Amino acid sequence: MTRALTRWAFQDEINRMVDNFIKRETVFGVGWSPDVDVAENDNDIIVKAEIPGIDPKDIDISITGDTLTIKGEKKESKKEKSKSYHHIERSYGSFSRTINLPTRVITDKVAAKNNHGVLEITLPKKEESRTKKIAVKVV
Repeated sequence: MTRALTRWAFQDEINRMVDNFIKRETVFGVGWSPDVDVAENDNDIIVKAEIPGIDPKDIDISITGDTLTIKGEKKESKKEKSKSYHHIERSYGSFSRTINLPTRVITDKVAAKNNHGVLEITLPKKEESRTKKIAVKVV
């Protein structure tokens, strides 16, 4: 029984050290990025990124060829820095996400909006990339 308890205590300590390392890296802005969904329909590619707590003016969106880049920064409140924390899970700092788009888009018509912490980017496909339906004629 003592051996099992020692093994459990050792594993628990290893898990705690790994968790603390990951949290420390996240707090200092390393290793955090928003979750992203990429979908498409006949006319558009739609990218959604979870960015709660990020001011839209702190977001930079760019397109180069078939690559979309979303950069931004989630800033920590100055009021909160003066507190003495016992546990931290929220992430702060800069992030960058690069997404390879499945097709070319019309960069002049890309639109982005922030809806309750979800950034939605609509990227219209170029005409040659759109699905064209061809009717079969009966002869």
